[in-house]
Amino acid sequence: MACFLVPMGLALVTTALRKRFPENLQISWLNALLWGAVLMLAVEHLAHGEVVPYPPFLTKGISEVLPEMLQVGFPMTLSMVGVWGGMLAVDRRFRITDRIRAIGPRTGVIGR
Repeated sequence: MACFLVPMGLALVTTALRKRFPENLQISWLNALLWGAVLMLAVEHLAHGEVVPYPPFLTKGISEVLPEMLQVGFPMTLSMVGVWGGMLAVDRRFRITDRIRAIGPRTGVIGR
């Protein structure tokens, strides 16, 4: 029903404040994860008729929406933040972004 509203809330905050985060936190990665989940879930909820394109948008009342946000939306958002943390750990361990920056921009066919 409305589980996508929780990652959307965090995505709105991180997108609005993205310039305030240090570059090494790769906040764009978290934003990509969050906005991708929001888009995917919104389409899925539209397809199943749980969200409609006219007011009041949600087909259930607040008594059904809040428990779903707490039981599904928050754990899902926390798992995405965990995946982002894992991505940062792998990046720092293997210095992937440092290697990419050292290579510089490339042109031509991939694999040259």
